[in-house]
Amino acid sequence: MQKKLLVVYHSMTGGTAQMAQALLAGAATESGVATRLLRAGEAGPADVLAADGYVFATPENLAAVSGVMKDFFDRCYYPALDQINGRPYASLICAGSDGQNAARQIARIATGWRLRAVAEVLIVCTHAQTPEQILAPKQITDADLDRCRELGTALATGLALGIY
Repeated sequence: MQKKLLVVYHSMTGGTAQMAQALLAGAATESGVATRLLRAGEAGPADVLAADGYVFATPENLAAVSGVMKDFFDRCYYPALDQINGRPYASLICAGSDGQNAARQIARIATGWRLRAVAEVLIVCTHAQTPEQILAPKQITDADLDRCRELGTALATGLALGIY
């Protein structure tokens, strides 16, 4: 039976979307895994329950996950609680500075859901610090997109082989 990898993301300036799409391209190299990419505002509890593994991708906004990503977790947390225990997850963060607080928030939510982290959080720092830089469209480097693709390949392979 084919495993399902759900990638839930939010992106305002394109950086996180590029990262999620690169991860999906890497995951697509594994034939035993079906991938699904959903914007956080469109994803719901049924999507979470139907997946075998997850990637949560968000920009860091004001040292936190984006509001739209937080809304996704708020809407899905209790309907999925105790029904997805032990499933694997990873996270992607597009940050202007360090991304660590957003990573901690996702890790705490995943701990409550009893998910299992199967990779270190992948943080891409754009160094956007001024209002103009923060709001400008982002262009993620090829090297960072390669890291996202490699993570996608590893996640999909682990799911397909039953490692996760």
